[in-house]
Amino acid sequence: MDEVRDALKAIAQGQNQLLSAVDSVSQRVSKLEKGQEATENGAPGRSATATPLVAGYSKTPPLMPADAGSQSPPSSSPLSLSTAAEAQSGFTSRIILTTYPKQIGIKPLPMEWGHPDPIKRGPVTVLRTASTVRRRNAIGAHGGSYSIYYALAMASKELDADHRPDFTNTEPAVNIGPFPQWGDKKKIVAMDPWGHQVPWLFKDTMETENGMPPHPPLDLRPTIAVTKAHMKLPELEESVRSGRLVPDGKVCINSTGELAVTKFAVEPVWYLPGVAERFGIDEGTLRRSLFEHTGGMYPELITRGDIKVFMPPIGGLTVYVFGDPANMSDPSKRLALRIHDECNGSDVFGSDICTCRPYLIFGIEEAVKEAQNGGSGVVIYFRKEGRALGEVTKVRESAVVYNARKRGEDRASDYFKRTENIAGVKDMRFQALMPDILHWLGITKIDRMLSMSNMKHDAIVGQGIPIHERVELPESWIPADSRVEIDAKITAGYFTTGHRMTADELKAVQGRIWEE
Repeated sequence: MDEVRDALKAIAQGQNQLLSAVDSVSQRVSKLEKGQEATENGAPGRSATATPLVAGYSKTPPLMPADAGSQSPPSSSPLSLSTAAEAQSGFTSRIILTTYPKQIGIKPLPMEWGHPDPIKRGPVTVLRTASTVRRRNAIGAHGGSYSIYYALAMASKELDADHRPDFTNTEPAVNIGPFPQWGDKKKIVAMDPWGHQVPWLFKDTMETENGMPPHPPLDLRPTIAVTKAHMKLPELEESVRSGRLVPDGKVCINSTGELAVTKFAVEPVWYLPGVAERFGIDEGTLRRSLFEHTGGMYPELITRGDIKVFMPPIGGLTVYVFGDPANMSDPSKRLALRIHDECNGSDVFGSDICTCRPYLIFGIEEAVKEAQNGGSGVVIYFRKEGRALGEVTKVRESAVVYNARKRGEDRASDYFKRTENIAGVKDMRFQALMPDILHWLGITKIDRMLSMSNMKHDAIVGQGIPIHERVELPESWIPADSRVEIDAKITAGYFTTGHRMTADELKAVQGRIWEE
């Protein structure tokens, strides 16, 4: 038995040495090719007609042996690329569609999600660059929905395939955590709690894990960024004029209502077992649904059950903190919170058919006031356009819901029914993953929750974070034409301290028609 084990170990070592040799040759050829392009063109740059130095070679060489099921179609296939086309595009016709556990050359970096020690937890490693592809422990791509633009930039050669980020002076503008919640795999399943410190925490890992020179270091990248900024919104100047906000030179800086803010941008990183548990389903069902309903975009959801982390192609979130960020996690300080889901039509372009922008501005005002009183104010903005139904669905819904309203046929009583006719469901935001950002910020209680949504409230409380007061949007902030929306929501169960309409009263609520 020992002899067999030793023989297998020797084979594995030989394969690794062979792969290392292939990488070294590939990198050398790539450098020579670039040098030839520079000579032919008179200057460094890209050449549309450059011929590869080695027939059939491209800048993305085969990285590892793959079984027949993972290879691209044979050269006779209409999908295959000619050598000239490969040279022009910089891509090879041989594509690794998927990988498998224990495949030759595959050795994911260890990942122990939820471990309180970040080094033992391990970095999230997802890129398919030559130096990193064998060590990946995550499926998907950086940038969420923007990863498609990254791919387009690579394909069009607007982005150099060899580009590596320079992280100089990109350290977080403020310190955050670590908090005990970061080490609880049940508390944070939808983001990487160490994502803002990757280039510095895992510097040694990046430089040493890939083996001996001439191999480049592992390509690890942050999934969270932290900075400080100023915020200027036209309504805030009116807030100052009316006396609702008072400039203090720190949070509300001046009479124009300019605000000082600390900003956190967060990409989604899903720990699949934790996400499945949060939704009460098994991991296999989740993986299959993600695979099938993204058009088979990520085969490794099926073939790589050993990889438990997924970076989905969805929008992330941004946190805006008013006052000292340290106050968020201090239980002795009061905290006002607005969880806001994206609504481009209202948030950006000021449509008065819904209450989204008014509630956003109201939330910012109340957050600022809490910060000025010595506490903390937080506004969290999620990219979940149209109740996560998407903007196309939302506009199609508008053709039924809002256009019916303009024809004088719409009633608040039919608001959600019309939505379900189009989308099949009232709401796909599924707030179960939303509280993760609160755990990451170290928030353990909310004094004033600036939201009427029961889904948000229940998700937060269900994660063990008490909410002491719920604050609805004041009547004076509600545009007249958004009464259909807000009254329908209140009747459907949204929080209110005011009157909840009967079914007959709701039928009488109608917005303006087109001619108005």
